[in-house]
Amino acid sequence: MNVSKTEKTIHHIVLVIVALLFVLPLIWMLVASVDTNAIQSLKIPDEITMENYLSIIQDPAIVRSFGIGLLLSGGQSIIVVIIAVLAAYPLSRYRASYKKPFLYTILFLTSLPMTAVIVPVFQLFLLLRFEDNLIAVMFFLIGSALPYAIWMMKNFMDSVPIELEESAWVDGASVATGLRKVVAPLMVPGMFTVLIFTYTGSWGNFFVPFILLSSQDKMPASVTIFQFFGNYGLIQYGRLAAFSVLYTMPVVILYYIAQRYMSAGFSFGGATKG
Repeated sequence: MNVSKTEKTIHHIVLVIVALLFVLPLIWMLVASVDTNAIQSLKIPDEITMENYLSIIQDPAIVRSFGIGLLLSGGQSIIVVIIAVLAAYPLSRYRASYKKPFLYTILFLTSLPMTAVIVPVFQLFLLLRFEDNLIAVMFFLIGSALPYAIWMMKNFMDSVPIELEESAWVDGASVATGLRKVVAPLMVPGMFTVLIFTYTGSWGNFFVPFILLSSQDKMPASVTIFQFFGNYGLIQYGRLAAFSVLYTMPVVILYYIAQRYMSAGFSFGGATKG
């Protein structure tokens, strides 16, 4: 019994230490964002001020970078969800000889690191004269996110009973109508999951826009964070913390809106025809 209590105490201590390792950086970010004299270590501000936030909001270049980031991430995630639903439907509903090889190909593509493909992609952009083109970068992000999105969406769609579609077909609905009015509403949790997964991956992507974009006024917020790191190790910690707080807000808001859909899961009990 004593051994069990000792083990539980050790487990609790380890969990507390791990929690502190995650929480302390967040506390520093919040505290430093309202301190104009913030330093690398956590300290109580001499005066709480919103000057750091105002300097971020009033900077047209930073505001533009946030807008570009929202355009890239939002546009990419919405298009990825639409294509993934359309691609997952035949993979989930139809039996085809190409199905298993195609799924294995998708699984292989999800394992490719971005550093392994960015050089040929950059050469392709130069060849097609797509360099420094936001739309081209968005389409590349869409293509890079699609394999895993299709894989996830197919697994979600497998959970939707086909009997529901069969009932709609009996009533005269077409396959497209069944997908739009029967399957899609039941796929909302899966679509929100893929949407958030895609959006967060793109919103925090520094490497791709940094390589494929050259104009400073086209850089998203994930790249413009560089401007707070000066020469010789000088860092504007207060403005960096304020920028980081604002940078996390779109993802937090998206999670807040979608949380009930993501946690709802699929419950089809009683929905199938008897």
